Amino acid sequence: MNFILFIKQLLVCLRYLAKGDFQSECADLHGISQPTVSRIIGSVLLALDSELNNVKFPTTNEEIIKTKTKFFNIANFPGVIGAVDGTLVPILSPKEDEFAFVCRKGFHALNVQGVVDATLRFTNYVCKWPGSVHDSFIFRECRLYELLQNQPLGWLLGDSGYALKSFLMTPKNNPQTEAEEKYNRAHSQTRIVVERAFGVLKSRFRCLHKTGGCLPFAPHKCIKVISVAIKLHNWCIDKKIPLLASDCCQDPQDDAENDIEINIDRDGSQQRERLVQLFA
Repeated sequence: MNFILFIKQLLVCLRYLAKGDFQSECADLHGISQPTVSRIIGSVLLALDSELNNVKFPTTNEEIIKTKTKFFNIANFPGVIGAVDGTLVPILSPKEDEFAFVCRKGFHALNVQGVVDATLRFTNYVCKWPGSVHDSFIFRECRLYELLQNQPLGWLLGDSGYALKSFLMTPKNNPQTEAEEKYNRAHSQTRIVVERAFGVLKSRFRCLHKTGGCLPFAPHKCIKVISVAIKLHNWCIDKKIPLLASDCCQDPQDDAENDIEINIDRDGSQQRERLVQLFA
């Protein structure tokens, strides 16, 4: 392929990801037709998705120690290997199973799960579930759940919409002691990195944010857009490309889905109590 043509196609796709404009506007800017823009976006997404392989969960001793240390430096919360949350990405009303994609906020969306480290880098993500699916269910069905269930690497931090597990620590609802209050503060200050990561992601790639409208594709292509955006986000972090904090998107839709602790298991409860005592 002609190098100049390749660069032009890459820029067309990146502009769409960054701006979320109508494809017709992108077409006018580059002097091509709207159907051509659509084809370019599809082909470049496939190329980027296969070329970028930079989303990796820490599994070696060196990676785990490094990850835990960076998390501990935030608010002295020990043993953390990631923060998990879900975010809603608006999409066009699908032709099939339309009702399943209507999220709790009343619009069509994909519910995207992300796990990030202390540097806002995504180490794991799942972006295949309709907007009506609960965060806790998505986590329970993902491969990372099985990995952490079988290997005691550390724990993730999640909000109270998740089920407490020995490998997933949630806040104490209605804390009664000073130690529980301190635990909750440290938990919140540490877990917030995942909310910030989603904010930065949607700021860099406005096509994922409601200010960019919605992704006007079939769900399978929307999934590809989200996957590529996450990988490009990690690439930006690796290359130290700055983003002003004031430019970050904050989505009220990403709050905890409920404040009721669900499915507390014995091992998780015991592990959390041990952590609480560290803050006494």
